[in-house]
Amino acid sequence: MADTDFGVARVTRPLEGVAEITMCDEVHRNTFTAELMDAVKRSFALVGDDESVRAVVLTGFGNYFAAGSTQADLVRMLKGEINFLHLDYFNLPMLCPVPVVAAMQGHGIGGGFVLGLYADLAVLGRESVYTTNFMRYGFTPGIGSTYLVPQKLGAVLGNEMLYTARNYRGDEFAQRGCALPVVPRADVLEEARKLAASLAEKPRLSLVTLKQQLTKRQREILPGVIQRELEMHDITFRSPEVASNIRELFGE
Repeated sequence: MADTDFGVARVTRPLEGVAEITMCDEVHRNTFTAELMDAVKRSFALVGDDESVRAVVLTGFGNYFAAGSTQADLVRMLKGEINFLHLDYFNLPMLCPVPVVAAMQGHGIGGGFVLGLYADLAVLGRESVYTTNFMRYGFTPGIGSTYLVPQKLGAVLGNEMLYTARNYRGDEFAQRGCALPVVPRADVLEEARKLAASLAEKPRLSLVTLKQQLTKRQREILPGVIQRELEMHDITFRSPEVASNIRELFGE
């Protein structure tokens, strides 16, 4: 498979058997624009269909991994025009047939952080900021975060993140015993590539079969979780503070 450039995302082959998807929308800091969602979908479709790919690395650019919903989409959710299912690429790392390693070298904000948690493995950066900031705007978390965040980070830290919506540095995760590896930002991509390379030594069929088993419960549970999250949104998006918070706090 040759390198492929989709504009705000590109696919490269840094190692034998490893495909790397880089989200690189520098203008919008990897928020979930329609262009980025389309480019990432096309990237995962490309690598998922390639029988020579046995592992995938998903990463961002510079200081950003991914930054979640755009302000415009949050306003549309507030008006009831769309819901979080409109952001229908957040589970692509889970649905990819081969294992995905999220190299979260930069900030992971809201849904952007949760996107990385949909990967099979993840590496975080000590200096980077990670947050599930849904409640900062006054509405309850979405895109499966109420299940994934406590599952991947542990119930105490994960629930704290969801309730408080505050910013956490990767270094704090490491100090609090987070199970995900945390390394200096400059080393994140290399660590993720090493993980992917170790996976790529195995037969693709075995990797695909094992991933189906390891993600089976997650794939069974998440649709119900997301439906309940949408029901909570029907309630919490009506809060009078939400509209002003989206308008005044977005991007801070």
